[in-house]
Amino acid sequence: MSTVTPADTFRRSVDADRSDRPLLDGRLRDLLAGKKILMTGVTGFIGEQLLWKILTELPETTPAVLVRRKRSADARARMITVVKKEIFRGVREAAGGPEALLDSRIDVIEGDLPNVPVLPSDIDVVVHCAGDVSFDPPIDQAFTTNVVGTQALMDRMIEACSDDDGNLLKVPHYVHISTAYTAGRRRGAIPEAAHVHTIDHRAETRAGLAMRDLIEAESRTSERLTALRKEAEREHRQAGYLTTAADTERRRLEWVQSELVTAGTERARSLGWTDVYTFTKALGERVVAEVGAGVEVSVVRPAIVESSWLHPYPGWIEGFKMAEPLILAYGRGELPEFPASPDSVIDIVPCDHVVNAILAVCATHPTIGRPEFYHVSSGARNPLTFQGIYGQIREYFSEHPLEGGPRGAARLPQWQFPGAGSVERLLATSERAHTIANRLLDAAPRSARTRKFANDLDRTRGRLSFLRRYLSLYNEYAQSELHFVDDHTLALTESLHPDDQPVFAFDTAVYDWKTYIQDVHCPSITSSIRRMDALRRRRGKRPTTMRDLGRDTAGSTAMAVFDLDGTIMSTNVIEQYLWSRLPGLSAPRQVAELGQVLQKLPSYLWAERRDRSAFLRAVYRRYAGADLAALEQFVDTELAPTILSRLSPDAGRRIREHRAAGHRTVLVTGVVRPLTRPLEPLFDVIVAADLATDAGGRCTGFLTGPPLVGESRAAWLHHYAALNGIDLARSFAYADSHSDLPMLAAVGHAVAVSPDIALMRAANANQWTSVEWKIAPMTPRWALPR
Repeated sequence: MSTVTPADTFRRSVDADRSDRPLLDGRLRDLLAGKKILMTGVTGFIGEQLLWKILTELPETTPAVLVRRKRSADARARMITVVKKEIFRGVREAAGGPEALLDSRIDVIEGDLPNVPVLPSDIDVVVHCAGDVSFDPPIDQAFTTNVVGTQALMDRMIEACSDDDGNLLKVPHYVHISTAYTAGRRRGAIPEAAHVHTIDHRAETRAGLAMRDLIEAESRTSERLTALRKEAEREHRQAGYLTTAADTERRRLEWVQSELVTAGTERARSLGWTDVYTFTKALGERVVAEVGAGVEVSVVRPAIVESSWLHPYPGWIEGFKMAEPLILAYGRGELPEFPASPDSVIDIVPCDHVVNAILAVCATHPTIGRPEFYHVSSGARNPLTFQGIYGQIREYFSEHPLEGGPRGAARLPQWQFPGAGSVERLLATSERAHTIANRLLDAAPRSARTRKFANDLDRTRGRLSFLRRYLSLYNEYAQSELHFVDDHTLALTESLHPDDQPVFAFDTAVYDWKTYIQDVHCPSITSSIRRMDALRRRRGKRPTTMRDLGRDTAGSTAMAVFDLDGTIMSTNVIEQYLWSRLPGLSAPRQVAELGQVLQKLPSYLWAERRDRSAFLRAVYRRYAGADLAALEQFVDTELAPTILSRLSPDAGRRIREHRAAGHRTVLVTGVVRPLTRPLEPLFDVIVAADLATDAGGRCTGFLTGPPLVGESRAAWLHHYAALNGIDLARSFAYADSHSDLPMLAAVGHAVAVSPDIALMRAANANQWTSVEWKIAPMTPRWALPR
């Protein structure tokens, strides 16, 4: 009795009907000699190696490449960048340089999908590698590239090979690079044939393209804009209206993008596909069959394409593909579980096998009107399960750990494969805990410890967002029970000429997974990470906006702008008011005044959270009746030591460094001007709040103009810089509060000083340096001046 596996019951004999399949009857260099192969997607992963293979192994084949302009770089400039890469070194040097290589071997055509230009009439084969390969593109983008772009390319191909009456002068061979996962959410054996479904690709394309206008229109409704504006105001109200407006628009655009992604995912799953990528690729195959009814058509369906097995060298890869982010996250100890079925097959295929298969298919001649399909996969004859790849990766990182932080290498999680439901519950629980912790953080007092906790919380949020995104994307693939039959592909590789076997073979059963994963793939994808870690260790910390002023050459064309409260001094406007008011009162009146301030304190704090200008105005009303000249004298004679005792020594040194560098030093504050008098020797310019007075010199409780806060500070900087020849790109700003975000954004070198949480997060996002300027006052905070 023979043993038959489930997979064997779906396999056909490779020799049973060989005559019915397009096979190879000579060497590829001879079969493709004199041919012009038009390629799309040459700047991508597969396309780049495909071009390299043609240039190195098919000397009498002419590659033509369709390349789109990217910003100021035209198609030729982009191709020069491509052939300057290391894998093209041999052919580049043999040709005499990158320009000479393009001139002698490569036809460059500038164009895009779906805006395909007129194609040359001498093309023999078209290889369509381009496409939107992310799993979650916006629905309109996926249809534009994978469906509309495919039809546009095929129409241009047929037009190029036809006379003015539309009659074909030559029959081109169209080779479409699809994906094995166009099978969707099916289970079991997937034959190398067209998928059976009744989806109207024209109707789906019209609907998919129309989604952007629908969602854009919804994003502009009053209800949606109100919700987005309130979210922005909660975060940016203190910074000003323009900052809030900009953030509202950012949120609207993000909402549109998110909704387009969701629309694509849900439409795909409602029709039986895992995501909009595989859905639109499947519809693209249907377009290929219809439009290509009168030409030779082949469809190549790779599985999960990863680094090369042999060529151009073991482990060659461009960028991170499907598995790499997850492998690296596991190596860092940041992937505690994965929602895979341990016995499900992860169908990985090396890139060079895919490229070799494509070129072999290019050399065949399928029957006109009957597309041929080829699965380039490993699961049929060299299956790798999720349990298997987990074991290989864990073993690799156990022997070759990634560089850790101060605590050493990360602890590798031990997966139990509890199932998708358990992983989802674990992730959801962690997300809820993070949300609660973040809310508690809002009420925490500002301190270095609070900032450290916030940074830790943000790192956790980053890990949770990573897990949420990738688990959502790959959950379906991780539990896939697809079996890709690859009889056609196996027959084709076995028909290779013996002399082509060492260079062009693509039988995925020839390698073992331990060697591929532990000796080829993992070392390749971690090498760049290890180099960056080593570079960071040599260079130290990331680039800083807290520049060494001894090397600064801006001189008088730069200025250094400082905020006061919380930045260079440990104080606030209420405390400053009490300093100036209480010493002149009797003990009973001091108690009464302090009681009134405490009674008003909740309303002051509420006003500050909503509008710092309103807060300052409310506090400064209490100066009504004060003699301004007497206040100034009191500051000069009595209060100055108290004020200077609150000045940070670090801030004082930095201000003096700026003055020594020739920079103009500026203090911008909402504090009333009399209280800034002790600081005048440090600054060239002081912008402060001026108290209005009556004819007798007594304060009215009002200001002479609006206090300079939030966006008004940035406006002042721009105006002052224009009047005085200041280069803001070479200037510096120092502040502690999120309300100063516009001011910091106005200069080239922004520094967050002991920032609040909102500013700390903005500084991290903008790669601004954060510093802690310690302040140890000589007198206790509760002590009043004499």
